Amino acid sequence: MSSSPNERPSSARPRIAVFAGPTATILNTPDLVTSNKARTRHGLPVGPERFDMLRPQRLARPVTVYVEAFSAHPLEADASDLYAPPDGWLDSDGGFHDERPSGPAIPVFAIELLPEDGLYPLPYMARQLDGSAWEEAGADPVASRQTFLPDARRLYEEIERLGVSDLGVPVELTSRADFEFFRAAPSGGYTTGADGERAGRDFFSYYPYHLQSEPGLNHLAHVTNRVQGVLDTGSFSGVQWLEGSPTIEETLYWLGLLIDTHVPIVGHTAQRRHGSTSADGDRNIVDGVKYIASEIALGNDGDDQVGAVVIVDELAYTARDVTKVDARPGGYEVAGGHGGIVADLGGYGPPQLTFRPARNHTHCSHVRLPELPTEVQGVTGSLDGGIAITAVKTKDENGLVPDAMPVVTLTKYGRYALAQLGEDGVPSADDEIELFARINANLAQNALSGIVCEGMSPFAMAEPTKNAALSVAIYSGMPVVRVGRGNTGGMAYRTDPAFVSGNNLTATKARILLMAALLKLGALPPAKDPFRPTPAERRATAEAVIQYQELFDTH
Repeated sequence: MSSSPNERPSSARPRIAVFAGPTATILNTPDLVTSNKARTRHGLPVGPERFDMLRPQRLARPVTVYVEAFSAHPLEADASDLYAPPDGWLDSDGGFHDERPSGPAIPVFAIELLPEDGLYPLPYMARQLDGSAWEEAGADPVASRQTFLPDARRLYEEIERLGVSDLGVPVELTSRADFEFFRAAPSGGYTTGADGERAGRDFFSYYPYHLQSEPGLNHLAHVTNRVQGVLDTGSFSGVQWLEGSPTIEETLYWLGLLIDTHVPIVGHTAQRRHGSTSADGDRNIVDGVKYIASEIALGNDGDDQVGAVVIVDELAYTARDVTKVDARPGGYEVAGGHGGIVADLGGYGPPQLTFRPARNHTHCSHVRLPELPTEVQGVTGSLDGGIAITAVKTKDENGLVPDAMPVVTLTKYGRYALAQLGEDGVPSADDEIELFARINANLAQNALSGIVCEGMSPFAMAEPTKNAALSVAIYSGMPVVRVGRGNTGGMAYRTDPAFVSGNNLTATKARILLMAALLKLGALPPAKDPFRPTPAERRATAEAVIQYQELFDTH
């Protein structure tokens, strides 16, 4: 019988579920380029590089190598009086001697390398099918080898096998925790065989750039169900989620809202590929393991008190507040003007929690999976033909229904927009053709939908014509959230009872919360004529919007 998600694993040793997500630089590796050793062996033109790049590979059989003593550091020989004698010496002909021979000799260590030792950095010897050297990932613009790892198993092995801690010992991964690896909309896929996976359907990479693919709303539903299903076993002390840096803030906020769990959910990204110079993702992963294993996020009752976090650059940010601002290490900031950094992972000491967020999350979220109804009210029809209420089945025995996922789009305010007045002197929305096209498309195709308007900073207002068009959306059953552009600091006040105030959320975060709110509350009550709602219809909408506002005020 499996444990409840409310229970922590009975073992004192942490067990962490690691999910490989989409377009993840942290799971990406440099192109495998044929080494000069291979080029020389096969008579190919050699490259200009002084050294061959060494790539982690597995030995096929044991081999003994002789390593020159005192070659690990320029000052080793300076302290040679502190060392035990070497294993032997090599004479000028390369012969090995247990005792130092007469004449020139090199002190050496004899090392037996075994396949079971794990990966060793070695020159890459593979070539293309026609015998030519690999110069990049692809043989041609369409047929390309994948650079992304299919899951994080190999990544964690390389970090632990080849990484060196500050104190000269291996980095602590399996010495701190046990891991189980899962794929949820991963970055790399297995494309051969009868059940071969397909890019853009089963896995999502961005390199080579012209073959970039992105997961859709249905994949987000599958991800949610997958993560919840794994945590429902009660076997894990925490989750590590690996995704691309531009989008992880959205996914982690969503998981923090929807997933019902009492253990930490930790996200990681990288600005540089694994295996490249100063790969930041490796350190982020190690810090995430430290964060989960230390239990600093847990309260006295053993429950996570922080919610989903993104751990990068030795800091833990709440998923609700973090945003990427630049494509280099350190390129993350807190949006909304308040708090956001909840833990420090730097230095030689243990992780330190700096504060606990006040917003609801995971096991206390009002939009977590068990709290969502199986059916809500949606809307269908058209602005010209009329709008009807329809039932939408949003949840079944497998979790979220992918085809019922809400569609929430963004619109943005900018001064000097095309604007005009109607015959009655009231601003006319006739020129907001994009918004009206979206409203009609939603009514025809998406029974659950909404809009986020990124208005002026910080109060979130937009031009009158856009407001007029958004009002049509609201009285068509689509909630509209107002947020300010930039770092608003929470000044997107509620100035109109028909609109939801997004407080200090960015537009992308407000979109995530509105999607969750639609799964919880369903569509707003539509007016018979969305262009001219009656006073009673306005009151009904305002009352329904209050429920949305409560979620935005607390999550």
